[in-house]
Amino acid sequence: MNTVIMACDSLLRHIDAAQKKAGTSYEVVELDSRLHAEPEKMNEAVFQAMEELPDTVDTVLMAMGLCGGSVSDKPLPRRMVIPKVDDCITLLLHTNQSWHANLKECGHLYLTDTADGHLSVENTQRRLVDRYGEKKGMMVFDMWFKGYKSVDIIDTGVYDCHSDEYKKTAKRNADLIHCPLIYVPGSNLLLEKLVSGKWDHQFLIAEKGSILAKTDFNE
Repeated sequence: MNTVIMACDSLLRHIDAAQKKAGTSYEVVELDSRLHAEPEKMNEAVFQAMEELPDTVDTVLMAMGLCGGSVSDKPLPRRMVIPKVDDCITLLLHTNQSWHANLKECGHLYLTDTADGHLSVENTQRRLVDRYGEKKGMMVFDMWFKGYKSVDIIDTGVYDCHSDEYKKTAKRNADLIHCPLIYVPGSNLLLEKLVSGKWDHQFLIAEKGSILAKTDFNE
């Protein structure tokens, strides 16, 4: 089987850890995590990247979830194996063999090892102020985040989320939206199973030419 991993760049550390544990060394094709803000653009990027793979590649291991439709509604150029989850947060919240389409709680904002990344609360606020000015930018920011009541750090064991540096960064983000900061259990289980070929009921296996629907991730 000629295989590559295609992944949102926000999961690269977790993919590296999964490959080390499984003893695999698949090439990783990175996708820009900023595309998640516009799922149709992520969809375009995913299918274009698959089209551009060498003819020798027959299987793509998708290290991400449905993510708003990023892998749906078009004929697949390659065989694809993907965790059967709504997004990367639910992917990391899985800790056992039970399948869940969505493990997120309403009103909770989740942090991983990319707490200071492009899509962080802190950087989102900065972009809005730069774009609209201080007054309007903060008004839009407050509207976007007013529904959150908790900021949850997903402890997968892959990164040191208990270090002073990480906690300081996480607290800055939580303080900006006036939320408490808590830890929730997570794991790297699904990515470890993905790279090691243990594809069970927690995964979708779609052959070349087939079309995945959004509903496939909920059944």
